Amino acid sequence: MKQLASAIIPTPWGEFSVSTYAESEDDRMPHLAIAHPDYKNTKVPLVRVHSECFTGDVLSSRRCDCGEQLNRAIKLINKEKGVLLYLRQEGRGIGLTNKLKAYNLQDQGLNTVDANHQLGFEADERTYDIATVILRDLGISQISLLTNNPDKVESLQLSGIEIIERRPIQIEPHAENEQYLQTKKDIMGHFLD
Repeated sequence: MKQLASAIIPTPWGEFSVSTYAESEDDRMPHLAIAHPDYKNTKVPLVRVHSECFTGDVLSSRRCDCGEQLNRAIKLINKEKGVLLYLRQEGRGIGLTNKLKAYNLQDQGLNTVDANHQLGFEADERTYDIATVILRDLGISQISLLTNNPDKVESLQLSGIEIIERRPIQIEPHAENEQYLQTKKDIMGHFLD
């Protein structure tokens, strides 16, 4: 895993340095580091490790809280001069096609975890070793982590990234995602009120 390219991108939230990370130049879906240009001047930068969610991030789906988390995170990253890592781990690592199949099972009454199990997957197939590689490449070893996910906290700590604080990123539930969020809290142990 290495940085392949980097460019400054102006956005409605501010200007960011966007870098791609992949095993080779042939990878057309690289992971991204979206960094405030002054992140290196922050002793303990705010970091969000965000897994791709096409339906939430692009379509603003109300089935999850992903798009709203992304929008809130990018505003905070700009304000606090931090870094957002955008990992290509769609559907908790099962891919978009299987995620849509899981949605169909959820429409039949299964929760998000049981739907993944029905399709032959773990509740969460993601790994965060990629995040560690990118953070180290960016020269970051201590972070303020913006997450509700205990697996992210544990994985980054075990890999040697020092988490100085964990900050929640909770989104007000909607009728369409209330059960989803309750499942994340009750079954997956996410830090949610």
